[in-house]
Amino acid sequence: MKKILWLLLLLSVIIFPEKGAAAENLQAVIDSAKDGAVIKLENKTYTGNIVIDKPLTLMGKKGTVIEGDGKGNVISVRAPGVTVTGLEVRKSGMDRNSPEEYAAIKIYTDGNAIRNITIEQSFHGVYLSKAHNNTIEDVRITGLGKGEIAAQGNGLHVYYSNGNLLKNNYIEGTRDGMFFDYANDNKALGNEITKTRYGLHYMYSDRNEFKNNIFTFNTGGAAIMHSNQLKLEDNQFIFNYGHRSFGLLVLSANENNIENNTFYMNQRGLYIDQSTDNLIRSNTISQNQIGIELWASSNEQVFTENLIEENTIPAVTLGGTGRNEWSLDGIGNDWGRSFPLLDLDQNGIGDSPAVYKSSLYELIEDQELVYLFLKSPAIKIYEKMNELLDHEKVMFEDPDPLAGSRKQKLPVAIAIAVGVTAIFAKRRKLLCILFGRNGRKI
Repeated sequence: MKKILWLLLLLSVIIFPEKGAAAENLQAVIDSAKDGAVIKLENKTYTGNIVIDKPLTLMGKKGTVIEGDGKGNVISVRAPGVTVTGLEVRKSGMDRNSPEEYAAIKIYTDGNAIRNITIEQSFHGVYLSKAHNNTIEDVRITGLGKGEIAAQGNGLHVYYSNGNLLKNNYIEGTRDGMFFDYANDNKALGNEITKTRYGLHYMYSDRNEFKNNIFTFNTGGAAIMHSNQLKLEDNQFIFNYGHRSFGLLVLSANENNIENNTFYMNQRGLYIDQSTDNLIRSNTISQNQIGIELWASSNEQVFTENLIEENTIPAVTLGGTGRNEWSLDGIGNDWGRSFPLLDLDQNGIGDSPAVYKSSLYELIEDQELVYLFLKSPAIKIYEKMNELLDHEKVMFEDPDPLAGSRKQKLPVAIAIAVGVTAIFAKRRKLLCILFGRNGRKI
């Protein structure tokens, strides 16, 4: 009986280290555990940095913290089949000039799951390094949110990693919310990202799916660069505002589907440059400074079934005239009240094209600061003078504009209203600083 009692006491010490225990004690628990073991931690602070090199589950509870020494990865996952769940991780190394970029949790292997984790005071939040088919879910990452942007890491960093699922994560105050670098066939679903440089940043990453995500108060909602065959659907790009800001940037990116997204109150809703053969369909682009900024280096874009209304400038073509289509199979776009249309045959298509002319393209091309004055009365006077002098240029011509389609778009409008109401309730003070009480930027 005494032997059994001593054995139980020994096991309790191994499985539940005391608060402030040395890093090697928690590491010893991992080293001594068998493959597939479940290690349950108490609501205490454990000292990192730890390496998990076998398939097992590390399970915390409310109040469980693993704290690093500020010089490396707090948790390094170097075996497949690892699950880390239900704990807080903090204090990774912060030196970007170190041999490797450190993270609260860095994963080097395949088939792991990181769930229900809170991350603070770390350079990167979760870093996937040549790691495939992992799940990162319900992770809350708070960055420094201040100082030079280069001194901060990314919330979720996906490097040469394919087939991963990033779901229902919340990221605030990091450099980029999610950064994909040579990462293909990943899915990002239901994430919320705010107060970052780019909420989403793709570089040389193909065939990824990005759905039902929300971006607010970022310098740029999402930047898609040198990436092809992506699906961006049902996302919300709201209040991404500042000098040269955008909801979505598409740069040197081809054959992407951009559908059913909301671009609301950004400086530029959709910015497209050096890109080919993208489908932009059924999006709501509303109350942005510029709805669509399209550079002539981009060709073969197709715009159809979009609601583009109440933007200061609905769409502007810069750098010349590209070969793009504003209609598909006889279906164009709904341009709102700015383009009154006749539909005598009641087929839902305007009887004449929707044509928009402007002289502002020259100002925008030559002087970036003009973005700050698009709502100024002086800009309106400038436009009117050039209209009288016939110095305007056609920005777009939609041959088949939609007429009377607002009833179909009503659910989208309601969704925007609900989302904006929630954001106003949560960030009312910041909105007043950004836009003033009358909705204009101060």
